[in-house]
Amino acid sequence: MNLSNLKESRLRKKFDKIVSKLQENRIVSQKEIITVGILTTEAVSSKTDLQSEIEAVLGLKNSKIYSFKKFDKSDEVSFKHFSEKDINWKGKFIEPTFQSFLEQPFDLLIGYFNQHHLYLEKAILDSNAGFKAGFSEVNSKLYELEISTELENVQQFSSELKKYLQILKKLKN
Repeated sequence: MNLSNLKESRLRKKFDKIVSKLQENRIVSQKEIITVGILTTEAVSSKTDLQSEIEAVLGLKNSKIYSFKKFDKSDEVSFKHFSEKDINWKGKFIEPTFQSFLEQPFDLLIGYFNQHHLYLEKAILDSNAGFKAGFSEVNSKLYELEISTELENVQQFSSELKKYLQILKKLKN
């Protein structure tokens, strides 16, 4: 077992322990949505302009996006991506720009990934967002709103999200 697998195993145990203690009756923000944060994988963000599509459907302009990208020494440092190197052995994100992204009190945080992904799930868990939405296939304890659609169909995800946010009176019609 190499060090990265050992680190990931340790982080997975720590993450699972925290998630198991999450309250089922947590407080959900009743605030209207103005700011949006989006967390996704580099594979998704390179294929589609996720940020623009979500902004267009929800009718918002104040959004920020971060993508997970596997660490590669040859890649340049990017302020739109984070990697497994940006989290320490204790499970704390150490990259300052990504940490400030997680500390922002977004009105809505969207987890746009449909498979279990330790680093993205940990980022969702650590975020200070008031309301979290994502795919139902991931982890039901992370989100207040779960949507079941295909990952490739951004338009359907966005319109379903908008529909439910309007029902919850978090978005204006």
